[in-house]
Amino acid sequence: MTTTQLYEQLNDVDHSREKRVRYTQLILDAPSLIDNLLDILFMVDDKLSCRAGWVLEFVCKKNLLILLPYLDKFTSSIHLVHLDPAVRPVAKICEYLAEKINIPENSLLQFMFSKQHKDRIISVCFDYMINNQKVATKAYAMWTLYVLGKEFPWIHPELAVILERDFLSQSAAYRARARKILKHINSKK
Repeated sequence: MTTTQLYEQLNDVDHSREKRVRYTQLILDAPSLIDNLLDILFMVDDKLSCRAGWVLEFVCKKNLLILLPYLDKFTSSIHLVHLDPAVRPVAKICEYLAEKINIPENSLLQFMFSKQHKDRIISVCFDYMINNQKVATKAYAMWTLYVLGKEFPWIHPELAVILERDFLSQSAAYRARARKILKHINSKK
């Protein structure tokens, strides 16, 4: 299937779980389609890029290792994604990557997930934290930064400053997640 054909298929994807699951299975059955899906995701001004993001998030939730051959492509372009419905799944995928990196069963991920990949994710997550993003995106970004901060200790003090600065001006959901992360950071001191 070409990128154009997959693009046409994604017209059928909507918010329903049923359709997202159907297209997730399509990608899982033909992993080489990840490349095409990323091409569509990075058509950042096209509303269909959001649907590619939704499907990619579901794919990564089912099988994160499927993204490994495309980590360079993914991490080098995530900073370009700007439509809210596409940014949220990108942030969630970053969270998946950060959470899975230190699990012993994921030695292949540990091997392929380079410092450059991590640096790109750290950069985009800090951008999400300081820019006007929705709460879900910020919540995924702050957890990703907290997890990667275990490897890169400079992250925790920077993250704490942002969380404390924005605490009172953000929503209850943001404050709840920030409180939890600040508690983790402060317990490590």
